[in-house]
Amino acid sequence: MRTLTLVVIVVTSVLLAAFELMLQPLYAGSVPAPVGTVVALVTMPWLVRGAAGESSSTAVAGLPLVAWLLTVGVLGALGPGGDVLLPATWQSLLLAAAAVGAGLFALRSVAMRPPVRRS
Repeated sequence: MRTLTLVVIVVTSVLLAAFELMLQPLYAGSVPAPVGTVVALVTMPWLVRGAAGESSSTAVAGLPLVAWLLTVGVLGALGPGGDVLLPATWQSLLLAAAAVGAGLFALRSVAMRPPVRRS
């Protein structure tokens, strides 16, 4: 059951990465509103802690972050139909920095917690 839960968490991370890429270039009138960054800031720590709850391994807890990075890297550079979903703008940098920072912050808190003995 733990493996199935981890697969669901990683698939969710991939789907959220694609969703965040689609939301990133939104504008509120003439002002950029990088909604994808907000979604990434909220969901990435949640996914990392969820994966950590299923395994005591820090590497397993980092799987959602790795899946997110791979998805953004592939879809951002080689989007559907040859579109670039991650252009060289400050919004793209903000999305990457926010998601990776939030994921690494959650991963650090997972790695620093005391080991749990399971009987």
